[in-house]
Amino acid sequence: MGAMKIRNFSIIAHVDHGKSTLADRILELTQSVSEREKRDQMLDTLELERERGITIKATPMRLYYQADDGDTYLFNLIDTPGHVDFNYEVSRALRACEGVLLVIDAAQGVEAQTIQNAYLAVDNGLEVLPVINKIDLPSADVAGAIEELEEVIGIPGDHAVPTSAKTGENTRAVLEGIVAHLPPPQGDPDAGLRALIFDAVYDSYQGVIAFIRVFDGRIAHGDRVKIASTGKTIEVDKVGFFRPEPTVCETLGVGEVGWFTAGIKDIADTQIGDTVTSADRPAGAPIPGFKPAMPVVFSGLYPTDNEEYPKLREALEKLRLNDAAFSFEPETSEALGFGFRCGFLGLLHADIVQSRLEREFDQTLIATAPGVVYHVRTTDGAFLEVQNPSQLPSPDRILEIAEPWVRLSVFVPETYVGNVMGLVQEKRGAFQDMVYHGRRVELHYEVPFGEILYDFHDRLKSLTRGYASMDYHPLAYRAGDLVKVDVLVNEEKVDALSVIAHRDKAYEIGRRIVDRMAEVIPRQMFTIPVQAAIGGKILARSTVKAFRKDVLSKCYGGDITRKKKLLEKQKKGKARMKQLGTVEVPQEAFLAVLSTGEG
Repeated sequence: MGAMKIRNFSIIAHVDHGKSTLADRILELTQSVSEREKRDQMLDTLELERERGITIKATPMRLYYQADDGDTYLFNLIDTPGHVDFNYEVSRALRACEGVLLVIDAAQGVEAQTIQNAYLAVDNGLEVLPVINKIDLPSADVAGAIEELEEVIGIPGDHAVPTSAKTGENTRAVLEGIVAHLPPPQGDPDAGLRALIFDAVYDSYQGVIAFIRVFDGRIAHGDRVKIASTGKTIEVDKVGFFRPEPTVCETLGVGEVGWFTAGIKDIADTQIGDTVTSADRPAGAPIPGFKPAMPVVFSGLYPTDNEEYPKLREALEKLRLNDAAFSFEPETSEALGFGFRCGFLGLLHADIVQSRLEREFDQTLIATAPGVVYHVRTTDGAFLEVQNPSQLPSPDRILEIAEPWVRLSVFVPETYVGNVMGLVQEKRGAFQDMVYHGRRVELHYEVPFGEILYDFHDRLKSLTRGYASMDYHPLAYRAGDLVKVDVLVNEEKVDALSVIAHRDKAYEIGRRIVDRMAEVIPRQMFTIPVQAAIGGKILARSTVKAFRKDVLSKCYGGDITRKKKLLEKQKKGKARMKQLGTVEVPQEAFLAVLSTGEG
């Protein structure tokens, strides 16, 4: 099929604006799935995606559409995530496209991630076709949504298509809009091969399966191709496209999206953003790749059994191939043994990676409290980047600790502005400005990133009955009065439970941690003190009470000295136990540090 009859596009939107439902309707209209295979969220292939009702991975799919002009078009559709933590997935998907469908909820209007994803598409030089979804809702305001689109984002609403992905109303107009307004791919079919690897997965039988978009030339079974970054030459074993499961074909030409295998067993031989070119007719310049994702949240992942450490390393390497946005490096902890310090794009990303490791790779893990990277200047002039609170030098050696700040945008109905302002100020946010868009307000704050990590999003949603949406962008590092809060269990420091906090909030955080831990640590035959401390100063203490055998059960009346003697004997025995006893700290105790929010 000629490139003129191909359309490569992504669906981008804010969370819950109906991307996956629209993708389902497009699949139905193009008769790409049989009645037997049909189900909701067709392109959400991970079990986790279906369970949580969110898109995590960008999923490609080939469709054929018989347009009103009588021609048949080949569509390559890539469904993308909406959550800010998976923004890197969106940026990679957009590199394989010429256009995007920007889905906007007719009732909610333009939200934080709508703006972020729209700018991402414009920066990549893509044509944007707005789709106003959910017009079947009683509160739908199509004209208001188009007005917001033009005012807030600056994209003309002339070609905006109103539709209801749920009922299927006017969905065919979306497909006609794709044919009419999104450009076909450009490229030279007679040139040497130039293809971009935009994703990959590891298969235990076939090795690495690389997802590619062909920009010039063609790729077929038996071709000798070269990976641009390593210069390694390999022979193509199979090529194919997605329906959405991988389907083998003879060849992939200009503008087509598909996959290839070449018996690549070493994961290091392929990288996301690499260029694949012909070994015999190599292309001059590689396709511009992706900027490496910069992790902003760091957490330790440890196997519950130290013998599982090599398996965990292998699982992390395979998962990183499919999710290039997270990084890891080995680390050790006195409390937990050998593990890895992992970097993520946000808390949801960290949660998803841990869940995928446990489900797809059968790992049993302990995760430490996530935290951001701090910049530390010491009294001897050294500069340190601290990812783990246990790496922080002693207080007398610290000259200054700087923490990352972000620019926070919150979209909220004007009724809830006071609630949101109170919450952000509690998180040490500095107010910048507010912009009114009809009856909705866009608030801008500068706030320490560590403050909005844990419970901020949940509390924002509960304070605004789910109507608020947020987005953030990194700013710079700023010095603050920060201290390390240590946690001691039975007077022994547990390095994996340390947190860095602002001095004004240190007592409140320490109090909350010890109270929660005292609830989840199992009772022993001796009393266990749980303490929070800054250096040698104890901030807060909670006690796990001991089990106590009723040694007086057989004493029916009689002399009181007999009872006192038995109680004294029990007390001495417990004192001996305390000297010898060690405490098992369960995984729930580590999670208790995470849930330092309200309630």
